[in-house]
Amino acid sequence: MSLTKSILALALTLGIGTSAYAEEHLKSLNPDYFDNSIKPQEDFYNHVTKGWQEAHPLTPEHSRYGQFNVLNDSSEARLKNLVLNLGSSNPEPGSVAFKVWTIYSQALDSVRRNAEGAKPILADLKRIETTPSDSLGELMMWIHANYASPFFGAGPMEDLTNSKVYAMYVSGGGMGLGDRDYYLQNDKRNKDVREAYQKLIVKQMQNAGYSKKNATRIMKNVMKVETALADSAWTREQSRNIPAMYNPYTIDQLKKEFPGMDWDRFFIETMEIPTPETVIVTEPSAVRQASNLLSSLTERELKDYYLWKYVSQAAGRLSDDFTDASFEFNKVYSGVQEMRPRWKRALGATEGAMGEAIGQLYVEKYFPESSKQYMLGLVENLRTALGKHIINLPWMSDDTKLNAIKKLNAFTVKIGYPDKWKDYTTMTIDPKLSYYENMHNVSMWHQKEELSKWGKPVDKTEWGMTPQTINAYYNPLANEIVFPAGILQAPFFDPEASDAENYGAIGVVIGHEMTHGFDDQGCNFDAEGNMVNWWTPEDAEAFAKMTQGLVGQFNEVEVLPGLHANGQYTLGENIADQGGLRVARTAFLDAQKKKGVDINSEEAKINGIDPMKVFYLNYANIWAQNIRPEEIRSLTTDDVHSLGENRVNVTLRNIQPFFDAFGIKKGDKMYRPAEEMIVIW
Repeated sequence: MSLTKSILALALTLGIGTSAYAEEHLKSLNPDYFDNSIKPQEDFYNHVTKGWQEAHPLTPEHSRYGQFNVLNDSSEARLKNLVLNLGSSNPEPGSVAFKVWTIYSQALDSVRRNAEGAKPILADLKRIETTPSDSLGELMMWIHANYASPFFGAGPMEDLTNSKVYAMYVSGGGMGLGDRDYYLQNDKRNKDVREAYQKLIVKQMQNAGYSKKNATRIMKNVMKVETALADSAWTREQSRNIPAMYNPYTIDQLKKEFPGMDWDRFFIETMEIPTPETVIVTEPSAVRQASNLLSSLTERELKDYYLWKYVSQAAGRLSDDFTDASFEFNKVYSGVQEMRPRWKRALGATEGAMGEAIGQLYVEKYFPESSKQYMLGLVENLRTALGKHIINLPWMSDDTKLNAIKKLNAFTVKIGYPDKWKDYTTMTIDPKLSYYENMHNVSMWHQKEELSKWGKPVDKTEWGMTPQTINAYYNPLANEIVFPAGILQAPFFDPEASDAENYGAIGVVIGHEMTHGFDDQGCNFDAEGNMVNWWTPEDAEAFAKMTQGLVGQFNEVEVLPGLHANGQYTLGENIADQGGLRVARTAFLDAQKKKGVDINSEEAKINGIDPMKVFYLNYANIWAQNIRPEEIRSLTTDDVHSLGENRVNVTLRNIQPFFDAFGIKKGDKMYRPAEEMIVIW
């Protein structure tokens, strides 16, 4: 869509042409939630959200609850009704509707699953136990092909240097706890999680029929293997260095450097593809450790590790004994006190299996074409605003600016839902099979779909989220920004809300995703989605210096006593938050100017509040949440996003127009001297 047409589309949806001062009212933002005992100049986040927090106390099933959860609750209720309607329509066996309804029904059927217990997995456990010593390599490949990824992961993904084709990647993995710190750090938090994980392994293996003695042995061997894997794994901070993770190996080099694995057999028999000529190893130290362990561990240690990898992936699809054990671990990990209702868990499993089938129904009923057109216009306004910012950057040279503008203009925009839907015709779902067997068939279908990409051109129309997802994303390998229908609801987006509210919420989200194209990771990719250096050395140095300043600002924040935020790990999201706010403000001002609105006038006020204040107030509003201390700790370890409070207070302290809007001055807690502000995009 051309810029002119986009602006026209936005003008029509906003009612331009009727009156420059068409009266606007707050829709997404509720002033009754503002806590006037907390001055905005002292703590903007809690000034805006304290009332919301009090009105939405944490229930036992949640480790955190915020605006995203409110939307998710609404969407879950909608999706549940859609699925129930499928069931009441008596769908024809073999149809997509029948498959969706069967998965949901079986996920709900605790009576059958509890009666079956561990029976659906006993034959496979016996196979692991009885595999001869000379067939352990074959055993590992069987598990890799069908159930889990012990020791390492592998699969096709766009080639970072040529995003039109797929490359084969091999990466570290095999750790049940995911992050290395849980195994290697001995502070109270990591020790508590580690001990809870050990209890989980013992309990689940007992649920699978092992004695406590044997289950304890399995646990000890699993911890030995996974701790060794953790010792060689990259840190969270290292994993953000995309160029360092691109390590091409010829197949001969792969065999020589990592001899513990029969690579030809792995690709040909396990993945069912020809042996690639070149493989990209993302973490050589981790893959080397995996190779060494495969050669040095005893038969008993290997089998115990494989038993756990198998049981771990199966647990959520078996009886309540398995589910209850997993929940006990989650209580320690996230602080949640009560399991989610069974219907919500069943719905989540169904979405994971056939998300686009449900998404198609969701879009047909809940996402009007008018919302898509509004968003297209809004995106073009944000694109224009970001272009202005790039052109006016004082720290960037003209050569780099030209490349940045080229990349910006090449953004692909996806709104609401994909142009073509997944075809689930070949997915096998049979009510006579157990829930575990059907879900295994689902997993194999998805795996086959991924592996079928090998040797084909990259499909740029593919989506990485379902339409009902409450989120958005930027994909650097496609240079695309994607906004599913699910997030296009209040308080993020509402056609009946004021411009200031929409720009302060979904406008910032759009700007956020656009800025990801220029964050510490996105900046490595050009307009075509290829990992190409388009920076002058001087500009790259200036950018790196500013980003480290932002890292320092977040590192200063103590999220819990003795625990600080990780500014390096969250850097990309923090850059995007700041860019989104700055760019959305410019786009908002441009839109008001086109409407002939003087935002400083009395007539422009919304419920008596200045529009620029409304813009920033609704930004804080979308991050309102309550959160448990355990969840704060786990998010600080595992999540690339900063906590909501810091996404507001720390980020806004770098934005002078925010200071101007709320009269923030020296001596106020929200104040930061101009010379200490970090302004990147």
